[in-house]
Amino acid sequence: MRVSVVIPTYNEAGSIARVLDEIPGPLVTEVLVVDAGSTDGTREIAAAHGARVIVEPRRGYGRACLTGLAAADNPETVVFLDGDYSDRPRELGRLLDPIREGRADVVLGSRLAGGLARGGMPRHAVLGNRLAAALIRWLYGVSLTDLGPFRAARYDVLRAVDLRELTYGWAVELVTRGAMQGYRVLEVPVSYHPRIGVSKISGTLRGSIGAAWCILAGIVKNRLHAETDPAEPGPAT
Repeated sequence: MRVSVVIPTYNEAGSIARVLDEIPGPLVTEVLVVDAGSTDGTREIAAAHGARVIVEPRRGYGRACLTGLAAADNPETVVFLDGDYSDRPRELGRLLDPIREGRADVVLGSRLAGGLARGGMPRHAVLGNRLAAALIRWLYGVSLTDLGPFRAARYDVLRAVDLRELTYGWAVELVTRGAMQGYRVLEVPVSYHPRIGVSKISGTLRGSIGAAWCILAGIVKNRLHAETDPAEPGPAT
């Protein structure tokens, strides 16, 4: 199975080498680092550790993920992973196994169902993720506990669901659109650790509120859109 790994970055010089060095090479075809104009040498470090670096100066988490997806070299599965070393890349196989075995089309790594290390997530982030997961269970019937950034999906599914979100709302767009089109969304437990460096989201009040708004609004918006313009179900194969 051809696997592309997409890693959005912005000033992750302190962590990106560890992330790249821990990616299990036998499972992965290529690694793309999509950098939003880092000024600390992130791009140079990433290139030195074997990644293909793509500069995307326009900000937005979803935009970075979509840029990496567009640049991927004929993958069958794409894995999205943050560059701060809070997730452990060595656990990548946990996300790939359900897809390889034909049990899932989209797989999310759950930090709250796995080993959440002390200090890994602030309390407001834990509560926000639980709320978002509860809304998704209620509105879409998908059993989730978390909406972590460590995730994998079949490439054809990523294309079929027509992802467009450029902000942190991207975190729920894949799940909600995939569920509405009949794709199988599954979560697996992953460990989660304190990130290296300061978080651009939960590390600031403004970032936390902005991300929460994008995520919660996206959950409701996609449900309302489906009720007014139902999507055709996708294949569950």
